Amino acid sequence: MYNSRFTGQVFLKMIRTRFAPSPTGYLHIGGARTALFSWAYARRHGGQFILRIEDTDLERSTTASTQAILDGMAWLGLDYDEGPFYQMKRLDRYREVAEQLLKAGQAYFCYASKEELETLREGQRARGEKPRYDGRWRDSKATPPAGVKPVIRFKTPHAGEITFNDLVKGSITVANGELDDLVLMRADGVPTYNFGVVVDDLDMNITHVIRGDDHVNNTPRQINILRALGATIPEYAHVPMILGSDGERLSKRHGAVSVMQYRDEGYLPEALVNYLARLGWSHGDEEQFSREQLVGWFDLAHISRSPARFNPEKLDWLNQQYLKTVDDDRLAELVRPLLLAREADPSHGGPDLKAVVGLLKSRASQIPEIADAAVTFYRTLHPSPELKAQHLTAAVLPALKTLAQRLAIVEWSVTEISALLKAVAAEHGLKMGQVGVPLRVAVCGTTQTPSLDATLHLLGREAVMARLQTEIA
Repeated sequence: MYNSRFTGQVFLKMIRTRFAPSPTGYLHIGGARTALFSWAYARRHGGQFILRIEDTDLERSTTASTQAILDGMAWLGLDYDEGPFYQMKRLDRYREVAEQLLKAGQAYFCYASKEELETLREGQRARGEKPRYDGRWRDSKATPPAGVKPVIRFKTPHAGEITFNDLVKGSITVANGELDDLVLMRADGVPTYNFGVVVDDLDMNITHVIRGDDHVNNTPRQINILRALGATIPEYAHVPMILGSDGERLSKRHGAVSVMQYRDEGYLPEALVNYLARLGWSHGDEEQFSREQLVGWFDLAHISRSPARFNPEKLDWLNQQYLKTVDDDRLAELVRPLLLAREADPSHGGPDLKAVVGLLKSRASQIPEIADAAVTFYRTLHPSPELKAQHLTAAVLPALKTLAQRLAIVEWSVTEISALLKAVAAEHGLKMGQVGVPLRVAVCGTTQTPSLDATLHLLGREAVMARLQTEIA
């Protein structure tokens, strides 16, 4: 039953997932994929998706990082049903549960100093043992040292084992003897990660914990605390990490940057969502699918047990596919600020930007490429001396001058412009490419454009004539 402290409602047997990032950096690819899988699983089953900000790392947590996480999720369209909840606003609740465990004899005060613990670990390492707390205050009757603020430790069972069925990795068993008495509450009254997570998952009635497999070792500890509290144990699904294309741990050089950097570099959110979904999960041979299809298909059974590999080229390909079909009105608004930054203002004359992006989008992998190609429609780009020398030669100038004369009177349609280009090329004994490339250089300042007849048509007769005459005079 769901704790009413959050919504005032009670839900029975409803799937509830959560994404619980620490605001110590931006929302990166790995975190975004975890959020996506948790979101998709909840949506697939008609459940609820909760956002929780685990901000108890006081030295590293920042407001800027929190906002970056919220911005990244909003851009990706990962809407949450409840939250964001902040752990630092729930300190009283963690103290309450810690007191409950103390009274039940399942936790205790530990007065060991940092120096004591470091000496303990050094000795263990010297003997080739695993460094761990030795339980010296577990059942101690000693008088607490004066002036020392204790931590609260959990009494991990000495006997038995923890077995849970990981929905990705399968059955996992860990002997309690391998676990020491972890700290629940620090001396400053702030919970440790493992304790905060347990209390939050309990209070928020989380049914499925989907997270990175770097948390597998934390799960037995958390299950022990949940059992001590008499709580229902969630289902756990630990997702393998993402590696770079070279098989090394994903880093900035592989593309492990802020999700918002992908926005700034010209990727569409639906393309990144599609790509993230395919990082370690699949549905048959489907490569491109909508958000609705993802929700309809997503399951945990098809998450790979092996690490996924991040492939920037595959992401570029997917983004290109989405750009081909994106609504031109939407794309025009994404391109507009990039044009302004390139000193090309669509509001000061020139063709309709919607039509321009519609012509250009099939050739681009990122939105800035469209902006680069669109500049010529709103600002004259003169060819470099090298381009002029290479393409505006004596052999082709007569044909370009003929074109300049006839473009002034031809019916201004794509069909008629196309017919004129072919006729003039034939008349001068040239192939179409021998006329088309020099014409592009003269009018657009470059050797490459989309279909030349469509480009000239969009530019308009006046602009084409003015540019052509300037360069062939």
